[in-house]
Amino acid sequence: MSASTRPLRIAMISYYLPSGSKIGVGYQAHELANELARRGHRVDMLSACPPVEGALYGHRELRLAGSLRTFRFALALRRVDYSGYDVIHAHGDDYWLWRRRVPVHVRTMHGTGFEEARRIPGFKEKLRMLLLGLTEVLASVVADVTVAVSPQTRRWMPWVRRVIPNGVDAGRFRPDPAKRSASPTILFVGTWGNRKRGSALAHAFQRDVLPALPDARLEMVCRDAPADAGPGVVVLGALSDAELVQAYQRAWVFCLPSEYEGFGIPYAEAMACGLPVVATPNVGARYVTDEGRAGVLSELDVIGAALLRLLTDDARRAELSIASADRAHAFTLSSVVDRYETLYRREG
Repeated sequence: MSASTRPLRIAMISYYLPSGSKIGVGYQAHELANELARRGHRVDMLSACPPVEGALYGHRELRLAGSLRTFRFALALRRVDYSGYDVIHAHGDDYWLWRRRVPVHVRTMHGTGFEEARRIPGFKEKLRMLLLGLTEVLASVVADVTVAVSPQTRRWMPWVRRVIPNGVDAGRFRPDPAKRSASPTILFVGTWGNRKRGSALAHAFQRDVLPALPDARLEMVCRDAPADAGPGVVVLGALSDAELVQAYQRAWVFCLPSEYEGFGIPYAEAMACGLPVVATPNVGARYVTDEGRAGVLSELDVIGAALLRLLTDDARRAELSIASADRAHAFTLSSVVDRYETLYRREG
């Protein structure tokens, strides 16, 4: 077997995983590791979260307790023996792994703590994000190659040249018009508070959409929303993978009005399902929607009006549905893993 085709031994690093966190980085690390394992590579996930049920890859949980766990996780990673691996692929917390420990060390930057520090409330949280941003800079020096998930993510680290987007499994996330709801339905995937701004979306929906379309629904895949979020709002809570796909296929429009996204995986999932996307012009939404050519970018204070226009314009929704599905081809999981495989072997 040639060096270009032999299976690789890959140590994947992600503090977060779907088994213990709703943060998108964990979902993406899980999807990448699963696809690499399907292709015959030996993948072990190093994480602070427990194993994900049904995962195809190996798992090593680094148990931590108390405060500052993400920073102590980075120290714990330094004590791991990587001598049996060909590749380290880190999605965070690898900034202490200097001195080449494997043939290839790849770091993926899913965003930047500096951008989050500009927006997150509270002095302690701002300080934590600034420290995180500094560790990201250090990680970009420690790794052999650093990858950003969107061009705008490079703003704080312009020396990072490569961009590989996050990937979506096109075999699961796909259009199914037969499942579309009979009533106008908006889907939201995120959190009620903080930068995802689910509460602001619910308010805009009830103020601008519901009076004109009394049968409209806002379905929220959201763990922290109040059980009774008001008229027209249906809180779905946490969903299984299959239930999430069904929610996308049921909706007419997807909306995530985040203040900041480094990429925004739900945008790409929605587009893979042929859903028109409405978003605030954060850097991730601008990239995924191709600067609004495959979606609608709207400021938060008028996003309700933008949603109403789209829900009442069948032709525009059909046009954006085609544009969404076409743009989603850039974010298929298979093409993303192809690019990482090439990177692993080229840098080795």
